[in-house]
Amino acid sequence: MICSCLTNCQTYLLLLEYVFQLMVLTICHIHVVNPSTAEITMFENNIVVYKFVQDLHFFVTGSEDENELILVTVLQGFFDSVGLVLRGNVDKVQALENLDLILLCMDEIDDGGIILETDANVIAEKVATRSIDAGAPLSEQTLTQALATAREQLTRSLLK
Repeated sequence: MICSCLTNCQTYLLLLEYVFQLMVLTICHIHVVNPSTAEITMFENNIVVYKFVQDLHFFVTGSEDENELILVTVLQGFFDSVGLVLRGNVDKVQALENLDLILLCMDEIDDGGIILETDANVIAEKVATRSIDAGAPLSEQTLTQALATAREQLTRSLLK
């Protein structure tokens, strides 16, 4: 009975989160003035900073107590680091193919709501360093890294 209640509560929270995201996306599409610059809006006591580039949407949200300039800096740092990691090809296909690198960019910027880094060059360098580190155990590698390591080992074993 308790497990069922927890599952229903978790489902309800996920549904609320989805509705919030859908409403933010709808409101931001209405208010977009210049797609190449960051825009700021308020929604349900949250500050939403967003930027649309081609077919991708970048959002950073914070409570109404947060400084808008810091949120804009985080968004710009994330966008620029994604551009560096994707080598300037910021579109949906490249983003999906390199989703692991984009998630690493997010991980380098923020840790549990604490902003660690906003400089795009530093973020991209850390992501590149982490993506090259094939000597790490398989449990600590991303899926792409693990597949590359397995491919390398298979190639070596076939060439021997």
